Amino acid sequence: MSHVFQVGAGSGGIVVLDLIARDPRITRITLVEPDVYKPHNVHRHLFPPAAVGRRKADLVAEWVRERRPDLTIETIPADLTDPAHLPAFEKLAAACDIGVCAVDNEPAKYAFDALMRKAGKPWTLGEVLSGGIGGWVHRFTPDGPCYGCVASHLQRTVSDEPAGPAPDYSNPGGPVAETTVPAGKASIGVIAGLHAVVTLELLRSQESRVRSQESENRGQETASSLTPDPCPLTPEFTSLLFTLMRVPGVFDDPYRPFRFRVPKSPACLICSAVPAPAAGEDLDVALDQALSRLGEE
Repeated sequence: MSHVFQVGAGSGGIVVLDLIARDPRITRITLVEPDVYKPHNVHRHLFPPAAVGRRKADLVAEWVRERRPDLTIETIPADLTDPAHLPAFEKLAAACDIGVCAVDNEPAKYAFDALMRKAGKPWTLGEVLSGGIGGWVHRFTPDGPCYGCVASHLQRTVSDEPAGPAPDYSNPGGPVAETTVPAGKASIGVIAGLHAVVTLELLRSQESRVRSQESENRGQETASSLTPDPCPLTPEFTSLLFTLMRVPGVFDDPYRPFRFRVPKSPACLICSAVPAPAAGEDLDVALDQALSRLGEE
């Protein structure tokens, strides 16, 4: 009986949502999606041309109810970064069991990370690379690195796509062009499928940890006496890169997974365990470090 909090239902997000909604453990989904279905969405989405002009959130709700009438789905046609909705989003994050981020604009990713980190809930993120040459699936846990740490680390250590702005498949009407090298529906579907699998796996681990804690609190068993979970909440990898094409200078081989376990950055002011500075001089140093990190990314 799990509650999923998802943001984004673009061409990738709808695939993720459709797949996880079919899992009987999922009994409630809350979706944040402000966009309207547009003509250029049709060839990479699940909805027909007749749906153009309608809110994606409404279309998703109808889609899910047709397939899982027993599942409760709530939709919020709002921007995740809108401060006016922040209190409602914080309540949703606190009430959910796991989060799913299926947007490609950076402000929304950071906003979702902040919501889930404050609520102490795990979440996942999927990203399709330009041209559909591959994609990322990231797992975040309450005690692990934040999105900023992961994005900064991978940007410095992995060359994963040609130069240029990242495509924003979930927000084609936004300030960044939808794509410079379009990714096909098949490529998007592969990465979205991996995103769904990773999400369900992380959810199972979360449920196992909750049951263990409940048993320990009741005094029936201790966490150490329970059978170890084959998928611990602290994952063996933080980020999974899956290649779909051979691209000279980028990927040597197609269909290859690469796993990265990204640590917290010692200089991160979001997730690092470094104590908060007490003196004004120390605060200036911390601010300089933060500005330096932003300049490096």
